[in-house]
This record gives sequence, C-alpha cells and structure tokens, in this order.
Amino acid sequence: MTATTTAIKPGPRIGLALGGGGPLGGIYEIGALRALDEAMDGLDFNNIDVYVGVNAGSFVAANLANQMTTAQLCRIFVRNEAEVHPFHPEVFYRPAFREIGGRLLAIPGLVSTALRRFVNNPYDQSFLEAMTILAKAAPAGLFDNEGLHEYLNRAFNMLGRTNDFRQLRRSLYIVAADVESTEAVCFGAPGFDHVPISKAIQASTSSPGLYVPVNVDGRYYVDGTLRKGLHASVAFEDGADLVFAVNPQVPIDASSAVRAGSMAPGDLTRSGMPNLLSQMYRTMVYSRMQSGIAQYARDYPDKDILLFEPTRDDAKLFFSNVFSFQSRRMVCEHAYQMTRRDLLNRADELEPKLAKYGIRLRRDRLEDEQRTISTSLYGEMLPLYVAKGRKKQAQKGRIASGLGNVSDLFSKAL
Repeated sequence: MTATTTAIKPGPRIGLALGGGGPLGGIYEIGALRALDEAMDGLDFNNIDVYVGVNAGSFVAANLANQMTTAQLCRIFVRNEAEVHPFHPEVFYRPAFREIGGRLLAIPGLVSTALRRFVNNPYDQSFLEAMTILAKAAPAGLFDNEGLHEYLNRAFNMLGRTNDFRQLRRSLYIVAADVESTEAVCFGAPGFDHVPISKAIQASTSSPGLYVPVNVDGRYYVDGTLRKGLHASVAFEDGADLVFAVNPQVPIDASSAVRAGSMAPGDLTRSGMPNLLSQMYRTMVYSRMQSGIAQYARDYPDKDILLFEPTRDDAKLFFSNVFSFQSRRMVCEHAYQMTRRDLLNRADELEPKLAKYGIRLRRDRLEDEQRTISTSLYGEMLPLYVAKGRKKQAQKGRIASGLGNVSDLFSKAL
C-alpha cells in the first residue's frame, strides 16, 4: 500500500499598484486607500503580497509595506498629528543649490567658447546662434529632492521599520526610469534591492525638469511614469492574482467640469503655464495607462485588476494647492468619498470578483452617508511613537500641575 500526498494549493496572491501625481497625488491615494481599507473585510493593506509604486505611489506603497496603516497615513501626512517626526510638503521642494550654482559658474566659460567659435568662423553661424551654447547653463532640475530622501531615511530607521528592501516581510518594487537607457528599473528586484528604499523613492519621484536626476551607483534615474502611469504588470509578474490599482493622475475634461459646475469656461487656459503643462503631461500618462490596462487583459487573462481613479470632471482636485493644509484635508476627504461612491456604484460587479479572493464588501459602511474620513478614524490607533509622546506630555503636565498645587499651598501657608 502506497501513501498518497495531497498537494496544498497556495492561496491567491494580492498586489497593490500605485501611480504618480506628485505630493497631491500621494494625498489622493491615502484617501482612496483609507476608503478601500474600511470597506473590505478580508483585505489587510499591511499584509499584501506585493507592493508596486511609482512617483508619489512609491512613497505611499513603501509606508504601507513598512507596516504603517491607512489610518496612520491619514493622521501623519494629512492631519499633521505626528509630533515626533512631522511631515511637511516642503521637503519635496528644496532648491538644488549645488546644481544651480555649478551651472552659473559655467556661464563665463560657455560665453568664452561661443565668442571663440564665432570669431574663428563668423560665416558658419550668426552671433546669436553661437550663443545658443548658453542653454547648457540651464540646470537639470530646480529641486534636488534630497530632503525627501533624508526624511524617509530617518522615518524608516525608527520603530522597527526598515530602509532595506531585503528586510521587508513582503515584496516592494519602486519603479524609476534610467535617464541614459530610458529603461524602467524596479528597485527592490534582484540586483537593485541593495539600494536604500528612501533613495529609490527619491529617484522615482524625480520628475524631469522639476528635479535633478538622482545618482544611484553611477547611473541617473528619474520619475518612472515616463515609462508607464501604472506598473501593475510588475505585480502580476511577481505572482499576484488580483491587483488593486490607484491612479490619481488624470487630465481634467474641461467641458465636463464646466457642465458639472466645478470650473468656469476658460479657467484652464487662463490658469497659466504650470497647469497647462500639467494637463499635457497627465494626458500623455493617462493615454499610456489606458493602453496598458487593455494590454493586461490580453497578457494576464486569468488575473484581475481593479482600478480606482478620480473622475475627469472634478476641477477641485486639479487646481488644489498641496502647500495648503486645508487643501490637503479636502483632497484626502474628496478621494475618500469619491472611492466610496465608486465602490457602491460597482458593488454588484465587484462582489463576485472579490469573493474569489476571500474579500467581502461592507455595503453597510458604504451606504452610511454620514461617514467621513474623520469619523472613520475614531478608535483607530495613533502611531505608537505619537501615542507614547502624548503620554509623556500628559505625565509631564500632571507633574507640573502637581508642583503648581504644592507651590500654591506653600504660598498660602506663608
């Protein structure tokens, strides 16, 4: 008689792919993820099998992989409740003084070269054409993003977190683009997992023109959305069967926004060059992302991807100011409510898909019209170091109060 063994089929693997969109895109993702987190039973965003992030999505994905809950993300990065290690959006915008200074110092030499070329061969090109060499004095970026790297390096080296891909419990991939080869690189993959997570995020968030390319092992990297808006294929290739994808970067449909009453006719054109460039960039990224989603259906027919993104008629998100504390709260709340409505509207379609993976949709929470991101945080734990800090402050306050009472007694006795 021979013994037979029954092979245990591994459970389905879940992935999370987060797109770009700069600091405001990261705030949107936090609000959307908070809505997804509380609306689904059987899904733990701190225990997903594979995380993939690009640009702002790399920032959010890395914090989730480092065991920061969606509630804690809201408290720290939106509500500014982290007294020990507060976050300020200005870390994204520290001028690249070294880059700018070096380019300015190069101007005399460039002028000298232009004059010499013109004098030696005046019929080859005009004086103004010779002076076009001064374009080399333009900096490669206005900001260096080093402040973000420093902030994350400190944050990931405290309280049991890690700045090392190899020490994470789950797979984390951060996508950037190699400037010289134009190829996408997945930091966290073999051969690139020795790079600190904070440095990988710095590279992935370095949008060309805005940030100086980031040097990693002698190669220069920039924002990975130059290749794709979402890199869900990375999660599929790592074995994910279901991928939740959040894409905050969509172009505004001005006509629809005007009809929806969220903007006036001509507002986009009158808003200036930064917003026009943003619209063009979003259009390019969004078009490629839609093509990518269609390709996933062909390349991975047995796998599922659930995409969540803003509606294109909402100008409030497009024109928001990340430096405004009120705007951050508004964007996060807006993303939270928008995602809740999307889940409820798609509930009949989503429930059978989610059931295959042991996930149940909480319609009771989605149908609660009084629920806000603030009420959803009631009962949620503060980050441990914040709670400890507040406890110490309270103890100091009680001691000071006690000393004050003793002082009052002495003064009365005297």
